[in-house]
Amino acid sequence: MRLARKVTAMAMASMMVVSMAACGGGDSAETTTAAPAETTTAAAADATTEAAKDAAEETAKEAEAAGGAGGNIGVCIYKFDDAFMTTYRNALQEILEGKGYTVTVMDGKNDQAEQNNQINNFIAQEVDALIINPVMTSAADQIIATVKDADIPTVLINREPTAEQMSTYEKLVYVGCDARQSGTMQGELILDTPNKGDINGDGKVSYIMIQGDPENVDAQYRTEFSVKALTDAGMQVEELDLQRGDWDRNKGQEIAQNDLAKFGNDIEVIFCNNDDMAIGALQAIQAAGRKVNEDIYLVGVDALDAALNEVVNGNMTGTVLNDANGQAAGAVEAMEALLGGKTYASGEQSIYVDYVKVTPENAADFQ
Repeated sequence: MRLARKVTAMAMASMMVVSMAACGGGDSAETTTAAPAETTTAAAADATTEAAKDAAEETAKEAEAAGGAGGNIGVCIYKFDDAFMTTYRNALQEILEGKGYTVTVMDGKNDQAEQNNQINNFIAQEVDALIINPVMTSAADQIIATVKDADIPTVLINREPTAEQMSTYEKLVYVGCDARQSGTMQGELILDTPNKGDINGDGKVSYIMIQGDPENVDAQYRTEFSVKALTDAGMQVEELDLQRGDWDRNKGQEIAQNDLAKFGNDIEVIFCNNDDMAIGALQAIQAAGRKVNEDIYLVGVDALDAALNEVVNGNMTGTVLNDANGQAAGAVEAMEALLGGKTYASGEQSIYVDYVKVTPENAADFQ
């Protein structure tokens, strides 16, 4: 049952008390012949009616203030075997269940058609709200149209639609991070090294880029802004290779292995759009006999536990904290605001949680 129906039902139940009290007062008035008694009974009935009305209003206010606690929430994750989204969904579920919600989390298995079916099933079940991590950013229009037609408050996470797309539905909000910031911080990690990434001193930073899903806006921005940070600082750059790694550790390892064999010592920096691919690249670096922070630099994004360990041990130059717990808390807060009746104007539908630059000096603080 949807939240609005719950509030209505509680209000109707209280009004039934009003009706019964009024009828009872009428019966008493009919059996009393003295005028003063009729007046007294009528006044009592009026008082009972007002008290019941007040109780109904208070019940509705309490339900609204609770933001729908105890309701049914559907959560769609693009795929369960993504390391970062595993941390994110576990945090989401813990927060929601801790607030008394009934939560169902579905694995989209990296298949947009599968996720579309899951969203439609949640709608048929009349969940109170949806939290959706889209499989494909390009599916945003369809997802938004579907939840709008069903009039279900919806929070999109991790993969951000355009402001124009979101503006079509006022009960929709995006909670995530600005991927431009994470890319910039990756570039800054390289600029913070003693030679600013130019290990061989030839006047330019030669790099390979292991990208996530090129359709994903996070991958696009991390790819662009990591390099832009270098050029904005006056560094010359040379892209030796850019390949799609789909956020996958094995693909990261394979791409780095092939590029290290092809370009050898010309590679000074390996940029990875996430930590899983960076850990795969690290395996290739070590197998090739290279040493991170001595003859090659390696940076990722997410600050996964495994990556933090490598940063602490000097096997990664750094990473960028993608705050899964903070984003999960923000997503739940936004969802409760929507359940409480809040709507979002065009241009105000994106809520950002800051990234944090992680270096060997502070990595232990995040473990």
